Order: sequence, then structure tokens, then C-alpha cells
Amino acid sequence: MTNRNLNSQSSTEIPKLSDGQLEPLFRRLNLAHTRRIYQDVVDRAEKESWSYRDFLALLLAEEVAHRMQTRLQRLTRKAHFPFFRTIDEFDFSLQSTLRQALLGSYLGPDFVTEGRSLILYGKTGRGKTHLAVAIGYRAIQNGFETYCTTAAKLIEDLSNAGRKGQLQESLLTYTHPHVLLVDEVGYLTYGQDAANVLFHVVNDRHLRKRPMIFTTNKPLSEWGKVLHDEDLAAAILDRILERGRLIHLDGPSGRTRHLNLQDNLSAHADRARISGISVPEFPEPTRWRYQPGW
Repeated sequence: MTNRNLNSQSSTEIPKLSDGQLEPLFRRLNLAHTRRIYQDVVDRAEKESWSYRDFLALLLAEEVAHRMQTRLQRLTRKAHFPFFRTIDEFDFSLQSTLRQALLGSYLGPDFVTEGRSLILYGKTGRGKTHLAVAIGYRAIQNGFETYCTTAAKLIEDLSNAGRKGQLQESLLTYTHPHVLLVDEVGYLTYGQDAANVLFHVVNDRHLRKRPMIFTTNKPLSEWGKVLHDEDLAAAILDRILERGRLIHLDGPSGRTRHLNLQDNLSAHADRARISGISVPEFPEPTRWRYQPGW
């Protein structure tokens, strides 16, 4: 309705609607949150003598904020993260070269719109999955959909689908989301068609400029052995890294650094070298020794 029409009807009596009559109007406009908070806002507005504009502005702002929060929660659930972590919780002080500033392009919307990708490489416990989840969650905060899976699950799922003649339908799970996070490449043994099914996912996403995040404990030179096909592994990495980068996470294991295992093992090795005693293959990280009769 235009301002002219409003002005022409200024003498029209304003409808008197009870709370019960307002209810179906809120429902029809899909204003679920406004319906819940309306009366409290009315009471406050009357008590504090708000203008009509301020009253409307608060209702609209609350509805928009609630919808954004609801969408954030829904997309986070759909992402199937193994756990929830944010970038603020990542301890960059444990890394010798990686700083948050270096991840700037992966924390903004450009990460998705420009189709960038990322491989996080390092030993177990270095925070690869934490960092991948944090980047995936930031993409959700920027309005995009993220899906997280392990390499083993993706390969098994698509291998089974391929045997049933359902590969194309199953591929949508991994090619449709804006961001795909593939965790733990190289941790488990895969079937002989691992490179083939993974290539389908990577090639489709590469062609449509859809970003991917991979975590791995294997150097890139070993992906061919892991996936049972050197040529396809090279093709996969070529597509991932064309608009992406490799980040090496070092430092101590986040899971066991409280035990100071690295310090204990290094000291033990130094003492062994000085004394001329060979270092045992599996040195014990603690000082105690088993005694007969314990």
C-alpha cells in the first residue's frame, strides 16, 4: 500500500484486534519469534513511551536476529562436525609458523565465493581437525552451508553406491554443500577404488569452484600409495591446490602436551647418547619401573 493510499484512508477507523486475533496474523506472516515476544515488547514500549518507529524497529530487529540464530544452529547441526570448535579457541602459540593472520582469506566469504581450498597436514594431535571445523563454522557464520565427513566414510559410501549403480545420486551429498570438509585422509586403509570415487567429488567441486578442506597425517607424496593410484592422486591434488594451499601444523600434540612426552623422550635420548647406551625402541615416558611382587 502506497503513502497516498494510507493518507486517503487516514480517517478510516483503526481495527481493534485482541491478542487472540493477532495470533493468526503472526502465523500467516511466519513471525514466530515476534508472536512470542510481542506482548512483552508492548508492555515495555507503553511503560517507556516509545515512538511507533522505535517499537517497530525493535520487533523487526529481534525477528531478524532470531532467524539468523536459528539458521546458524540448523546449518551447524547439518554440518555433522565431530565436535564444535571456533577459530578463537585455536592455540596458535603452539605453531612455529602458522598465525591467524595467514588464514584471513579462509575466514571471510571470499573463501567460498572464490572457491579456495585447503589441506591441513601434520601429525596426530596437532589441531588439524579443530582448525578445519573452525574454518567450516566460520563459513556457516558467513551464510554458507558446510558438510563434514571422514575420508573413510566418504570413500565407503560412494564405493557402495557405485556397486549399486547409485553413484550419481550419492555424489550430491558431497558436491552440493558450499564447503566440504574431508577429515583424516590416510588414517585408515581404503578399498582399491578409493582414488576413483574421491576424484569424482574433487573434480565436480573444482569445476564449480566449490571449496574443500582436507586434513591428513600423510605427506602429499604418499597420497598415491594411500589411495592406490599415483596418477589419480596427482590429479586430485592438482585440482585441490590450483586455488588452494597446503598448511603444515607442527608443535606438540594438543592431546598429550600436558605430559611433556617430547621433553621426557628427548632428555632420555640425550642421557643414552652420553652414556653410550643405545636408545630403546619404545622408551617409557615416565620414571617408574615395574618391580617383582607389585
